[in-house]
Amino acid sequence: MRIGEVAHQAGVSVRALRYYEERDLLQAERSSGGQRQYPGSAVDRVRLIQQLFAAGLPSRSVREVLRSVYSGTVAPGLLDQLEGERARISGRITELLAARDRLDGVITTTRNPPPECAHALRATDG
Repeated sequence: MRIGEVAHQAGVSVRALRYYEERDLLQAERSSGGQRQYPGSAVDRVRLIQQLFAAGLPSRSVREVLRSVYSGTVAPGLLDQLEGERARISGRITELLAARDRLDGVITTTRNPPPECAHALRATDG
C-alpha cells in the first residue's frame, strides 16, 4: 500500500506516518522509484499506535508495546510500566470527574442562586 492509502484508511495524516517511521514504530519498503510501500497490516498497526498515543504513552513505550504485540514476547518491565501508565490514567480520570462535578455545582448555583446570595445575577438582570 502507498502512504496516502494507509493514511486515508487509518484516518491519519501522511505526516503522522512519516513521524512513526522516524520513531521506528512503522516500517515501509521503498519502490524502485523511492515511494514508500507498506504491508497490508500497516493500517491496523497505525490504529494501534494511535490508541497507545491517545492513552498517553510516549513513543519509547509504544515501540516496546509494538515489539511485544508482534513478536509475542514481553520485554522485561513492560507490564509494570503499562500498569503504571494505567494507574496514571485512572488517577487523571478521577481528577477529571471531580472537576466535572465542581463545574456542575457552579452551573447549578449560577442558574439557581440561593436566596442569601444578594449579588447573584438573575436572567432578567442581564
